[in-house]
Amino acid sequence: MFRITEMMRALVDPKPLDSPPLRPARRPTGPVVIWNLIRRCNLACKHCYSLSSDRDFPGELSGAEVASVMDDLRAFGVPALILSGGEPLLRPDIFDISRRAKSLGFYVGLSSNGTLIDAAMAGRVAAAGYDYVGISLDGIGATHDRFRRRQGAFDRALSGIRHCRDRGLKVGLRFTMTEDNCAELPALLDLMEREGIGKFYLSHLNYAGRGNRNRGDDTAHDSARRAMDLLFERCHAALIERREAEFVTGNNDADGVYFLHWAERRYPARAGRLRARLAAWGGNSSGCGVANIDNLGNVHPDTMWWHYSLGNVRERPFSAIWSDPSDPVLRRLRERPRAIGGRCGECAYLDICNGNTRVRAFQLTGDPWLEDPGCYLSDAEIGRTGAGERLRVTPYSKPRRGAAAA
Repeated sequence: MFRITEMMRALVDPKPLDSPPLRPARRPTGPVVIWNLIRRCNLACKHCYSLSSDRDFPGELSGAEVASVMDDLRAFGVPALILSGGEPLLRPDIFDISRRAKSLGFYVGLSSNGTLIDAAMAGRVAAAGYDYVGISLDGIGATHDRFRRRQGAFDRALSGIRHCRDRGLKVGLRFTMTEDNCAELPALLDLMEREGIGKFYLSHLNYAGRGNRNRGDDTAHDSARRAMDLLFERCHAALIERREAEFVTGNNDADGVYFLHWAERRYPARAGRLRARLAAWGGNSSGCGVANIDNLGNVHPDTMWWHYSLGNVRERPFSAIWSDPSDPVLRRLRERPRAIGGRCGECAYLDICNGNTRVRAFQLTGDPWLEDPGCYLSDAEIGRTGAGERLRVTPYSKPRRGAAAA
């Protein structure tokens, strides 16, 4: 996750340029865990990485199993749990799980589509004590309904956002951008400001689940650049005007490098210090600072890696799975710098983005260690001097039965 506001604040902050050098970022002993507690969902979104639908999925972890895993996570030093699905509010014991997580001292976030949050449900959400509630919008009105494949989904999600806001919860908008909805970004940012919503998260499309099936709709590179320019300007204005607004992005760590180039034009005297801060951030953290547990208890390097399991918490504790140095994928993900081919391997800013997401490369080629086709930066912007064609996005085709999974 790239925290634009945090990095932008380092530019507009009036601290003298000769202030003490940056210290290395403190890292918790365990990763942030995004936990898909249930796969059932009342919607069927075009970009759903978990291929959720409105039916029960057998074999999901019981409440007792979740509690046992949670104890192990806390002992291992996991600082935060993001409870997700499917739609997590469809799980009957979601609030029991959430209250227990809070009692153990986790930062607890809820990731929801918002359509089930009426006034009564908002009261239960508030009582559970979530630190943050993220609700997804894919555009305004009919655009959102088309992506979510449910008429009226936008009105219900916006109502859920308002109920959470009015209960005093920290609530944010989550927007997965494709070429089909990138034109909606200005209106969504206006909605954020008009409704007094404190956070906006833009997710670039990653090629997992239905997101892979619809990868041909991925945002064109020029569209991605325009979107980032707009986010930078909105964030900059909010900080200058001292308005409470947080902007973050995910699933494309090239955003950090693009921001550095933006800063070199706007704040050239501070760009060197910013570069050091960006390197300390370190870019993609799949298999390092973030982990995923799916509804069946399989552990993955992040939520987009469901094609590859590191182990199952029913068979080994999460702490043992995550600490196992023998897994070849986990070992490669934790290399600094990562050994990556193509444009990513030639990039002068590998220390900043850490090779971006590996899943897009895998879905196109079967090799997760090739270049990420989602990087929207030019060869000149990444300091590339070699020649060669970029890896192009190709239409999805169903893999042959028996094909390798990783």
